[in-house]
Amino acid sequence: MYSARAVPWLRRHAIPLVLFLVGLCGYGALAGSRLWHQSTDPHFVYQADAWLHGKATISPPPARGDDWAKVETVVLRDGREVRGRRLHIRPVFRTTKGAEIPLADVASSKGQTYFVSFPPLPSALMLPGAALGGRAGNDVVPTVLCAALILPLAFLTLRRLAAAGQSTRTPTDDVWLTLALGFGTVLCFASVQGRVWFTAHVLGVLLAMAYAWASIEARRPILAGVFLGLAAITRTPMAFMLPLFVLEAARGAGGWAALQGDRAAFVRAVRGPLVRFAIPVAAIAIAAAAYNLVRFDAPTEFGHTYLDVRQQAQMEQYGLFSYQYLARNLAVAFTLLPEFPAKGPFVQVSGHGLALWVTTPIFLLLLWPRTKPPIHRALWLTVAAVAIPTFFYQNSGWVQFGYRFSLDYTVFLVLLLAVGGRPLTYVTRSLIVLGIVINLFGAWSFARHPEYYRVGGNAYGTVVAH
Repeated sequence: MYSARAVPWLRRHAIPLVLFLVGLCGYGALAGSRLWHQSTDPHFVYQADAWLHGKATISPPPARGDDWAKVETVVLRDGREVRGRRLHIRPVFRTTKGAEIPLADVASSKGQTYFVSFPPLPSALMLPGAALGGRAGNDVVPTVLCAALILPLAFLTLRRLAAAGQSTRTPTDDVWLTLALGFGTVLCFASVQGRVWFTAHVLGVLLAMAYAWASIEARRPILAGVFLGLAAITRTPMAFMLPLFVLEAARGAGGWAALQGDRAAFVRAVRGPLVRFAIPVAAIAIAAAAYNLVRFDAPTEFGHTYLDVRQQAQMEQYGLFSYQYLARNLAVAFTLLPEFPAKGPFVQVSGHGLALWVTTPIFLLLLWPRTKPPIHRALWLTVAAVAIPTFFYQNSGWVQFGYRFSLDYTVFLVLLLAVGGRPLTYVTRSLIVLGIVINLFGAWSFARHPEYYRVGGNAYGTVVAH
């Protein structure tokens, strides 16, 4: 009886299962020998190991890796102990609570405490490995597994769009778009690294896709809230994915016309889904704020203020977000091309990476959609809400193959391709294949063949750390 039930289930889910295997084998092959070793930047493994020992701090201090947060404890001349950091641009010690104390008032230092300066959810992914291997736990295999799960979930989300009448794509079309996401975007090179930055991106894409699946027609408000909350404590910009669910809930309640008519009925119709959506978001936000408060005495501080990096003086002068960074980030996202030296290796990529449309040429079709169903505007507003803050961020993504911060909203760009309605002709499929070839090169070469990357200098402002 069990097998009789299993066979129809397998038939119904054959495509998602095959896509998972394609992702698992494809990413596994591209990761290669990395699968058997911990990456060079296993921050989330260190954090998982610390949790298993009942600590939030990374103690003893990490032996390797970049982008650790360091909080110094000092003794003042009046005998008080305070935590914080020394500024580079002024001779003061800024405490975790925001007070600034002249360095002349600091009597001595009691040393530094290390923290992971990234939102915590990916560390939970590393708990099994840390339980087995401690700090030596493998962070590459969990990253590859998450990446492989993105493909079947993407296909199911695209089919949900079609079932909702927002897309006219066939299952074959949706397979093409799924492969475009998995192997024709910078998700491909990010999926095979391990390493703290790329693991966060991969898990973020998985959660963004789950959020999109739950948000279509506002069908699963609680799950949408859970996935958005978890995405926000994986990649902070993903907290701004709100528009998709909110606008889908409003559309389900009758949209703008209903709001202009019977406003009370509209509010009653939309209130239930929004409340169910907001409850898990609020619960996760409160937990994250409490965790930050314990570590840094500030509910919104994940640790980036305390990064020990070369651009610390720049961040002190302009902040983590500033108009000063906008020109560089726009150039990185939209203008960077490969370089072609006169002699080998004949092609090189800037340490800032390649422009979004270069790594994924099919995204050019987003400028000329054939159809604009109701969800079209919600998707673009979601892209804008997530993307715009990153354009003002102090980091361009350095060092990278392509503009990796685009992964925070790549899911919604792929969904826009689906609803845009342009037929997947020979030309458009050729663009997908071209993107796959380009990103396979990135996955193969990045952090393996430095001759293909120019990182010694750049023309786009301060060289920034990862």
